[in-house]
Amino acid sequence: MNRNLNMTKGHPAGLLIRFALPLMFGNLFQQLYTVVDTAIVGNGVGMDALAALGAVDWLNWMFLAICQGFTQGFSVRMSQKFGEGNEDGLKRTIAVSARLAVWIAAVALIVALSGLPLFLKLLRVPDDLMPYASSYSGIILAGIPAMMYFNYCAGVLRSVGDSRTPLIAMIVASLTNIVLDCIAVFALNWGIAGAAAATVLAQVLAGTVCMVKMLRTPQLRFGKRHLARDTALVKALMALGAPLAAQFVIIAVGGMAVQSVVNRFETSFIAGFTATNKLYGILEIAASSYGFAVTTYTGQNYGASLWERIRRGTNWAVLLSVLTAMLIGAVMILFGRNITMLFIESEIRELEIAAGNVAFRYLCFMSLALPVLYLLHVYRAALQGMGNANIPLWSGIVEFVIRVGASVIVGVTLWQDGIFWGEIGSWIGAAILLSIAYYRMAAKLDK
Repeated sequence: MNRNLNMTKGHPAGLLIRFALPLMFGNLFQQLYTVVDTAIVGNGVGMDALAALGAVDWLNWMFLAICQGFTQGFSVRMSQKFGEGNEDGLKRTIAVSARLAVWIAAVALIVALSGLPLFLKLLRVPDDLMPYASSYSGIILAGIPAMMYFNYCAGVLRSVGDSRTPLIAMIVASLTNIVLDCIAVFALNWGIAGAAAATVLAQVLAGTVCMVKMLRTPQLRFGKRHLARDTALVKALMALGAPLAAQFVIIAVGGMAVQSVVNRFETSFIAGFTATNKLYGILEIAASSYGFAVTTYTGQNYGASLWERIRRGTNWAVLLSVLTAMLIGAVMILFGRNITMLFIESEIRELEIAAGNVAFRYLCFMSLALPVLYLLHVYRAALQGMGNANIPLWSGIVEFVIRVGASVIVGVTLWQDGIFWGEIGSWIGAAILLSIAYYRMAAKLDK
């Protein structure tokens, strides 16, 4: 069955919801295995292992984000070619993107593994957490090719409007990961290393499901002639992908600066901070899904030169995203304390309570400001879909400056809540910049 969705025709709201819903379910399953992974580590290995996950969370995310940034940029070009109705151009873009993805993954893998000891040192990972952190990150980063594999294949499918196959891939991978987690940690006693290996295997499986769908879709299969040297296309793809990857790296470096300050506090604070950060993905589920939907919608309509549809679609995305954020935020505030305590386990009751209080306080901060994060995703995605990767890069710089500034203040004053305020402030600063840039660019297209 052809699952491609042409978003240049039909009501924008219906198209966005139809595209975003499978992504939301897919992200939900992805976050499910992230949450289960964290809960298994916290309960099966201990609070030190849970704290270690948080201590290296931003480092692992940075290399994942590099894969996501480049593949998202490449998929913008694909969606534009799809909107133009240029099938040969679409196949050339898919082929050249595949070659670039292999090279980028190889370079990222070398940098990650060779630089791991330095990264852990810069993060100021406590000595008692270092064995856990080194083991977990070493395996996760060795799986960079798997990260790139899934993100590339999923990006190709999303660019032509297929969001259901990535959903199926994530469901299969999530269930597999949960089973492997339980076997590795509880049955085989492989500890935190087993949890990391299960995650990498799940990513390989998810990528394979998407690749099978690509190979079965004639429109997406390319031949040797599409792999011919095309310097102009390589430059165009890198001009879209590199700024997005750089944006994510900058955000991640800011996050690592924050984490290096957090790692100076007691284990209960690190564990509580980690527990809520693992819920961050659930808070962001619909935001990233709307973002992918807006990027595909905008890219296809930009390729078809339908400027008014871009504005209408973005307006609907703004409304839908704010309403969704308010609903998710309310649920988290009502039930968040019980949810965060699923990750926290300690033989010392006082430490368990202290970590739980940190986790819930941080969760309330983020839940109240969630509409801002959702607007950030929508406006950034709209700009990316129109081929503007520079403003999203600058938004990443804004996030970096605010996060690092807050971490410096916290480092001097030891005011723990400053970490939470810095996160919210980074959202606000980036959202303001992106919204202004979007409306200016939309006005130019109208003219």
